[in-house]
Amino acid sequence: MGNRRRVAERRKTSPAVIGGMIAVVVVGAGAGAYALYGGGAAADDGTRASSDGKPEVKTGPLSATEVTTTARTFLTAWQSGKVPQAAAATDDPAAARALLTGYTKDARVKDVTLTPGARTGAKVPFDVKGTVSYKGTEKPLAYSGALTVVRRASDGKPLVDWHAAVVHPDLRDGDRLVTGEAGTPPVKALDRDGGELTRKKYASIGPILDGLREKYGKQAGGKAGIELRVVRGKAAKAKDLSDKTLLELSEGTPGTVKTTLDPALQTAAEKQVAKKARSSVAVVRVSTGEILAAANASPGFNTAFQGSLAPGSTMKVVTSSLLIEKGLASADKKHPCPKYFTYGHWKFQNDDKFEIKDGTFKASFARSCNTAFISQAPKLKDDDLTKQAQQVFGLGLNNWAIGVPSFDGAVPVQSAAQMGASLIGQGGVRMNPLNMASVSATVKGGTFRQPYLVSPDVDGRTLAKASRTMSAGTLSQLRELMAYTAAAGTAAEAMAGVGGDAGAKTGSAEVDGQKKPNGWFTAYRGDLAAAGVVQQGGHGGSTAGPIVAALLKAGG
Repeated sequence: MGNRRRVAERRKTSPAVIGGMIAVVVVGAGAGAYALYGGGAAADDGTRASSDGKPEVKTGPLSATEVTTTARTFLTAWQSGKVPQAAAATDDPAAARALLTGYTKDARVKDVTLTPGARTGAKVPFDVKGTVSYKGTEKPLAYSGALTVVRRASDGKPLVDWHAAVVHPDLRDGDRLVTGEAGTPPVKALDRDGGELTRKKYASIGPILDGLREKYGKQAGGKAGIELRVVRGKAAKAKDLSDKTLLELSEGTPGTVKTTLDPALQTAAEKQVAKKARSSVAVVRVSTGEILAAANASPGFNTAFQGSLAPGSTMKVVTSSLLIEKGLASADKKHPCPKYFTYGHWKFQNDDKFEIKDGTFKASFARSCNTAFISQAPKLKDDDLTKQAQQVFGLGLNNWAIGVPSFDGAVPVQSAAQMGASLIGQGGVRMNPLNMASVSATVKGGTFRQPYLVSPDVDGRTLAKASRTMSAGTLSQLRELMAYTAAAGTAAEAMAGVGGDAGAKTGSAEVDGQKKPNGWFTAYRGDLAAAGVVQQGGHGGSTAGPIVAALLKAGG
């Protein structure tokens, strides 16, 4: 821990974190400090003076002693209420000091006990217990956290890598913890049949309930209670994250908000995503845009509505509509699908470098041939795909009003290789399951209907609209492409047993730093449309496909 001075004055009893337990150590002069921290000043940091008398900067991996000592120093100081000392043990003392001060003054947490767990590399988990107190009302608080130790580049000193999540895992940098009378009354959210939607009943419903409260709490007729809440900062609000209740000290009186969620489909969606880590899915009614189900395997963030991920080849549904409209492709006409195609100095290829000789566009779509789409890039303007997504599919205009925070897709205007990549759902294109379920719904229904979770009749919201629709000929061919893919293409295995008027498209999106791509799947059957993603899952047909197909079957 760098050079330390011996403690010359006598201190009062103070708590310390030792060996995974909280201990009380009576620290006297001199030797007492060594007993608390585990050795002399130079004993555990490995720093030695160089030949010119200047200390050498220690580099390389952190030792177990450095990690545990740094974590112990930080946790001991935090538990003792010694905010300056705790902040000094981090690599961002100013931010740490502000949040740790607010932990006591704003969040009103007292009697804090911190118990570290077993170290894993540079990471140390710990359990937090305390009491939240506000105007005579108290309630116990307990949760688990973790910190990571890093080496400061300037001098090699090990410090806690500071982020707001060190204080509480639900915090993002810039957020605060506040206890008091909640500014927004609670809401009782109902499904379409009048049943209550709760976190206990539906594992991933939390972010939706938070969003409903933020949007409708004040107008739904409820009365606020006293709560410990996460108050989002600018960075989190920019990502449409809602404030979050962590602990309710006294109950408020909730107002009532009815949603469009179907209880049977929501239950089925929760079961499906529980089978696949990092999976998300959304289901909409084609004829109305009502959101019937939304679920996420990771319940802390609503990827189904707010995710921003490259959709891979599922984007070829939108691209195909563009190519057909412009006369650059036709379902049953021959279309090139070479092994490679170079555009904008990038060499694009198909999965496993396959090619289709003398094949039709329908064959290329069904097998998801990348070069069949990128080969048309030289004949397109840079903004053609952007306009198609916005004007026909209602994407990327940031004007959806579904009743809770959502990301409405992004198809930015790009050029050269990035434009070519956009045609196959890479480059700067970003979507989530709700966006892609809406794409399938637009194909099946013939026109864009903005998805919504709460009826616009509740608050007079204006739903987003598309400025134009596809021609009857384009629409007919697009349905033919998706139907053929569901019956005989890359979606066939997942869609086996999904009868009726059905269509589908698979997708795999490469992501830098991931060994496996994100697997996507979008499909429709009858009056239902659904889409899902499994991050780092691999091919969409075998990962997201079974999830989506199961929900189409469950919907009847």
